[in-house]
Amino acid sequence: MAETKYKYLIEVEKGKAAKDGRPSLGPVYRSLFAKDGFPQPIAGMDSCWDVFRMSVEKNPGNRMLGRRETVNGKGGRYVWLTYKQVYDVVVKVGNSMRTLGLAQGDKCGIFGANCPEWIMSMEACNAHGLYCVPLYDTLGAGAVEFIICHAEVPLAFVEEKKISELLKTLPNASKYLKTLVSFGKVTPEQKESVEKHGSVIYSWNEFLQLGDKDFDLPVKKKSDICTIMYTSGTTGDPKGVLISNESIITLLAGVKRLLESVNEELGVNDVYLSFLPLAHIFDRVIEELFIWTGASIGFWRGDVKLLTEDIAELKPTIFCAVPRVLDRIYAGLNQKISAGGIIKKTLFNFAYSFKHYNMQKGHAHGAASPISDKIVFSKVKAGLGGRVRLILSGAAPLSTHVESYLRVVACAHVLQGYGLTETCAGTFVSLPNELSMLGTVGPPVPNVDVCLESVPEMGYDALSDTPRGEVCVRGKTLFSGYYKREDLTKEVMIDGWFHTGDIGEWQQDGSLKIIDRKKNIFKLSQGEYVAVENLENIYGLVSDIDAIWVYGNSFESCLVAVVTPNKQAIERWAQQNDVSGDFNSLCENTKVKEYVLGELNKIAKDKKLKGFEVIKAVHLDPEPFDMERDLITPTYKKKRPQLLKYYKGVIDNMYKSVNQPKA
Repeated sequence: MAETKYKYLIEVEKGKAAKDGRPSLGPVYRSLFAKDGFPQPIAGMDSCWDVFRMSVEKNPGNRMLGRRETVNGKGGRYVWLTYKQVYDVVVKVGNSMRTLGLAQGDKCGIFGANCPEWIMSMEACNAHGLYCVPLYDTLGAGAVEFIICHAEVPLAFVEEKKISELLKTLPNASKYLKTLVSFGKVTPEQKESVEKHGSVIYSWNEFLQLGDKDFDLPVKKKSDICTIMYTSGTTGDPKGVLISNESIITLLAGVKRLLESVNEELGVNDVYLSFLPLAHIFDRVIEELFIWTGASIGFWRGDVKLLTEDIAELKPTIFCAVPRVLDRIYAGLNQKISAGGIIKKTLFNFAYSFKHYNMQKGHAHGAASPISDKIVFSKVKAGLGGRVRLILSGAAPLSTHVESYLRVVACAHVLQGYGLTETCAGTFVSLPNELSMLGTVGPPVPNVDVCLESVPEMGYDALSDTPRGEVCVRGKTLFSGYYKREDLTKEVMIDGWFHTGDIGEWQQDGSLKIIDRKKNIFKLSQGEYVAVENLENIYGLVSDIDAIWVYGNSFESCLVAVVTPNKQAIERWAQQNDVSGDFNSLCENTKVKEYVLGELNKIAKDKKLKGFEVIKAVHLDPEPFDMERDLITPTYKKKRPQLLKYYKGVIDNMYKSVNQPKA
């Protein structure tokens, strides 16, 4: 392995020029923390069941799963089950599943919010070699029914309040779905409704009594499929991503090596707040890591309005979130500071500037300004429970200004990660105390090889001085294919490399910056190619907007955009410029549209965008892009075909106004 110009990368293979119709490949890199080879799972750990089993043997009395008591309708303290107590319930769940005839290789659905029963059901699947198939309705109308039928799921566990949703899949899904198990109780009406379709439903306690004997556990191999996770993508039916035991245990070994290398190793006293969906790979592997460590997992109550209360009670040490949650924290902090009066605001801003300056000079966050931490930022830390030392953001890009802000004020490491379901989540993650990595996803985790592949039609060259190209990943964390879709698997798996579809750019320290999406490219009528995601990242730097969707097509010569403006910023501007009306009417006001368009044009000029990349008209929508209108995926990626369908009339009107001959 060769040394490189990059601080945190080592070179595994030289780059290759274009050949046989394939684009050129940049050099193959891996993490500096893998210079002695990739970390291997410990002896005897061949499956996700072994992760749990071995932790129970080592830490039987440790707190494992906790949920909040309800006292007089309000949240009380967390009540915990130990690893041994959870194991005993898992054995009962597994025996009941086997009594009903399920065997190794069968599929088992799980539908509902994170809770102890979710983990117990998952571990029972792991024990008996069943494929755990998370079901979730945020994939769009009919997705739960599609997954049940596509994966041929005979048994599904379901959260009590989701039973009515699951019943909607009957009778269409009843060809496969024969048994439903509630995490709680079942009403007589629900029993009757299920039985008329030839299926049966049990309450949790009823189901635990079904197992009349202990069943031997089948031998499980690393290559065995552990879970099928369905992902929405941005078009078409959900795709079933096959993830093996080896993918997960390989990732765990890599993340463990990474945390040890930056002196942030997990221990049995660490506590995790489980609120990101277990149906997504991001949360699933984090919880597997905590289980391997023998640490504690506390569950939220399922209500985002009560999340801060749950955090205050649980006092987690590790906090994982998607950018939307961190954006809310950022906005809430700014609001409190603004409302605190001029003296508090001045003190806060001074403390922020001083600490940020020292962090830029290379000081660790804990040593950059201890006095500021104690006097000013301790209140921010207390708002996250008082013990958080690591905040990890994933699933979508985190705004650079939010990341920078939280790195200073949260008194914790704030790291941004990148990965896909197909790469078993964490593939890149930024490093603690490396402020230069702001806006990047960091170097690779030490269990994968990574290279960039040139995309000539978009002008991205993996062999240039600043290498840019499609991010390609190789290693044992990769998925085993798309279930029943070998054609799609062949599209993305080429010569052992998984092609992510994302365009990356290596930074000077060896971190990666995601700058574009390969498929988000179109040609304007004058023949110019537009890489729309890169443009959205640039226009997204305008502080007065929250989100932007840029649109163009080959029949038009210019770009238009739908913008979600920032409510506070627009109302403040309106007040300063004597423009009246509530937020909805301001979004329709011509003067406000002209102002927003002007701000977009300023950033276009600052960033030296080409003339055809400048937006010529905007529509302001007061409502953010959301899953309810099917405009974004559960991981907040834009669904461009659906956006076009939803805003078709708006787009047509914008082009009419742009194309009108000037008087």
